[in-house]
Amino acid sequence: MSVTTSDSELKARHRKMWASGDYPRMVETFLLPLGPRLVEACDVRAGQRVLDVAAGTGNASLPAAERGARVTASDLTPELLAEGRRRAEAAGLELEWTEADAEHLPFEDGSYDVVMSSIGVMFAPHHQEAADQLVRVCRPGGTIGLLCWTPEGMIGALFRTMKPFAPPPPPGAQPPPLWGGEDHVHELFGNRVEWRTLTRDVLEVTAFAHPQDYARHFTAYYGPTIAARANAAREGREAELDEALERFCEEWNRGTADAARFEKEYLVAVGTRR
Repeated sequence: MSVTTSDSELKARHRKMWASGDYPRMVETFLLPLGPRLVEACDVRAGQRVLDVAAGTGNASLPAAERGARVTASDLTPELLAEGRRRAEAAGLELEWTEADAEHLPFEDGSYDVVMSSIGVMFAPHHQEAADQLVRVCRPGGTIGLLCWTPEGMIGALFRTMKPFAPPPPPGAQPPPLWGGEDHVHELFGNRVEWRTLTRDVLEVTAFAHPQDYARHFTAYYGPTIAARANAAREGREAELDEALERFCEEWNRGTADAARFEKEYLVAVGTRR
């Protein structure tokens, strides 16, 4: 599969976006439970060869390694992998860390027993290309496991809120939360994967006293929000985006004004590669 100049430029922008802000801080603040949930759903076992695609700081890679699996953590953004290495060293875990594009994985066909991704591969712009790669590197009879935000949930709504302020997507790019829809998963993988788990659940977030605190957290630390705000600033609309984010967090608050609570819906999809 060839990589065009335009594709390389697009991936460079994605890499820069995820390196902006402080995504590791977001992981530590409220995203940590997701990785272990996916590893449990995939039933990762000692000795298995496991590939975590778009692994970020290793939120699923590390718990897989704790089970004794031989784990390769791959991600487009070297800054996130560096943080993952630090986390692994602190935990006394050995993993392989590889800079890799989810749409052009540098691994041999059928070389992994488990291929998984926790809120990672969903952000690759070309969904079918990414799905094809997941299937290619997983051995027949192996496991493919995904945990993705749903279109109907809070993060799906966040991307709809940011869309009017963000730069136009490149040709062929699809919205990330589509990966959290059962029909989209079936469309991407066809009859190549027999799904044994397609389950929705929610991540409860109680790390913020006030809804506005969560809005400011997105603005300060979340790459896609930072990119949208930079584009809005070029148009003189950053204050408008800030207000839209505050309204968004107030709308999605399931707690009180002084004890915010959010529920972020995700889909866990685990199946056997045919």
